[in-house]
Amino acid sequence: MVMEKPKPDMPQKTGAAPDRGAWIVEMELIRDRRDKEAFGRLFAHFAPRVKGFLMKSGTEAGVAEDCAQDVMVTVWRKAHLFDARRASVATWIFTIARNRRIDIARRERRPEPEDLGWGPEPDASQEDSIALQQDTDQLGEALRTLPEKQRALIERAYFGDLSHREIADLTGLPLGTIKSRIRLALEKLRHAMDQST
Repeated sequence: MVMEKPKPDMPQKTGAAPDRGAWIVEMELIRDRRDKEAFGRLFAHFAPRVKGFLMKSGTEAGVAEDCAQDVMVTVWRKAHLFDARRASVATWIFTIARNRRIDIARRERRPEPEDLGWGPEPDASQEDSIALQQDTDQLGEALRTLPEKQRALIERAYFGDLSHREIADLTGLPLGTIKSRIRLALEKLRHAMDQST
């Protein structure tokens, strides 16, 4: 399923990450009312960040673009699984992206014929729902174990609106320091998540 990229109508960058509560409201509108405008705003914010996350994880740009769209379609289809008490919107979306990246890596190692998608996609099985929730919980816990300086940078780089250069300008830290701290934090997160699988 190919979705048109909605036009963003959220406030422009102000140097700080968007309010997490605002994303929860948007996600609840999608979950409870199937609100397409709320999904458009969520898509406009998170799809490019998911693509960037996948590319930084070694995924080729075209594949990352397709995968990011697929992740956002999954967000729409599985919105009923979102629980703000268990994870932030960003953590939930990036958990889906991480799982999709793992699926891509497995397919590249062991090619499988594509399934033909006829008719509506069935509802998520209880097993899939539990697995997604467990992964979300594990990513949230892994983020909480990071030192505050690293966690803040990860949140700004992946969940917020800021590039590495913008983070450097905002914090006054050298660009090289920003990049090395983010790289170290990603390695710690990857290690924590790999241990849990």
